[in-house]
Amino acid sequence: MTDLNQLLNWFADKDKVLVSLSGGVDSALVAYAANKKLGKNAIAVTADYKTLSSEELDSAKLVAREIGITHHLIEYSELENENFVQNDNKRCFYCREELSKELIKLSNYLGIETVVDGTQSDDMGDYRPGIDALHGNGIRSPLLEVKFTKKLVRKIAKQVGLSIYDKPSNSCLASRIPWGQRVTAEKLVRIELAEKIIKQKTNIKQVRVRDIDGLARIEVESSQIKLLDDVVTKNEIFSQLKIIGFSNVEINPNGYVSGNLNIILEN
Repeated sequence: MTDLNQLLNWFADKDKVLVSLSGGVDSALVAYAANKKLGKNAIAVTADYKTLSSEELDSAKLVAREIGITHHLIEYSELENENFVQNDNKRCFYCREELSKELIKLSNYLGIETVVDGTQSDDMGDYRPGIDALHGNGIRSPLLEVKFTKKLVRKIAKQVGLSIYDKPSNSCLASRIPWGQRVTAEKLVRIELAEKIIKQKTNIKQVRVRDIDGLARIEVESSQIKLLDDVVTKNEIFSQLKIIGFSNVEINPNGYVSGNLNIILEN
């Protein structure tokens, strides 16, 4: 696999590497390559910062076990960071700035100079202040540096046997709250629970529930909106989402599009 060798070679001159393992396929492939090339000198770390869903945390633990890489968990709460909870358009910057400091703190403790993440080429086409924060703090992105796209990441992840090769992309729960509306623990809990309810009722893998001043706006891929058309299922979902604290519920007829928060703010 020529493409995989290109990624493996990125680690060839590294003594030790700390991989920020998010629970998604991109960082999973980076962790796989680091472990393949460096063995025990590759260490993965997942940050539970209280806006990461339990699903993503479980995914990170699973993939670390599959790879056989040493895996650390670090915990802190972004909800204690006023810059983050005020939720302006630099929220992701504040998030990744804090994550960078935590990663660097652990890497210094472990005596590791190189810290890497799963950013890949397709990530650069969107507004991503979080990436700027990571790179500004010296966090490197092997997939980006060897010009891997999401499609190529999934292809190689499947070839090497990673179970999450086709896992839908995800983001922190705070990304469901429009800029300008404060991030709170209450909102995060009901968003996560709402998405679990919808997934269980419909078997749809990628679900977003936008919390817009208490209104739940459900977003799924356009091709899967029809799965929400069943009256009984729809009524059950709407009823349960109101029970857990949403004032009203609607389905976005335009489907899920990454970056929809920006659109919401403009409407």
